[in-house]
Amino acid sequence: MHVLVLFKEVEKMDQENKSLKTVQTRGIYLLPNLFTTAALFAGFYAIVAAMKGYFDHAAIAVFTAMIADALDGRIARMTNTQTAFGAQYDSLSDMVAFGIAPALVAYSSSLIHLGKLGWLAAFLYVAGAALRLARFNTQPHDEDKTYFQGLPSTSAAPVIVSAVWLCYQYDLTGTLVAILTAFLTIIIAGFMVSNIRYYSFKQIDWKGKVPFFVLFIPILIITAISLEPPEMLFGVFFLYAFFGPVVTLWKLRKMKRQKNKKFREE
Repeated sequence: MHVLVLFKEVEKMDQENKSLKTVQTRGIYLLPNLFTTAALFAGFYAIVAAMKGYFDHAAIAVFTAMIADALDGRIARMTNTQTAFGAQYDSLSDMVAFGIAPALVAYSSSLIHLGKLGWLAAFLYVAGAALRLARFNTQPHDEDKTYFQGLPSTSAAPVIVSAVWLCYQYDLTGTLVAILTAFLTIIIAGFMVSNIRYYSFKQIDWKGKVPFFVLFIPILIITAISLEPPEMLFGVFFLYAFFGPVVTLWKLRKMKRQKNKKFREE
């Protein structure tokens, strides 16, 4: 009899422990999700600022979202607080901050003057960002992390918003500017869904030792950006976006030459 009572008590304790574990798994980690929320807020603010015509504020908000988005993943890995919820939340935040926000900023600034062509160009960018994020979420994450497949949305958005910021600062308007913005928006959307490889910078050993002069390089970059933010930011991210296709074409041409050389030797 006592054994039966003891067995029931143990079973009851097991059920309570399972219930407690279930309740604990329903919670979320605060710190990394706060940074994800900050990125989401910055993306939403960029849309609001663009609707009011403050395109410089909108661009700064997108860059702020970039910083918050870069920090949330690193903090989650450093504190061992990575969860499936955080991954999904981060992806949804990226869609707003780096998909919808840049498209609406570009549309509100200049694409609106092109009518149907303008909002179609903006939609192509949104669709490209959505497809890029969906492909990233479904890819196995144990493969080579040295390169991205397609231009990341976090690198595509700065190209668009910095171009808008540059035009806003120098008061560049008109049909020609709108056409160039539409062309750039469509090209960047194509880069996101392409198979072009982009260096991810994830293999850099931040804890390792480097020559002293290497430390001076980021100081120069930060100083240059502080002096002329829209020009420098546009230049940096524009070069990164178009560096991938240039390197890819160069490698394809090199492979073709080697193939032709091998064919001639045979």
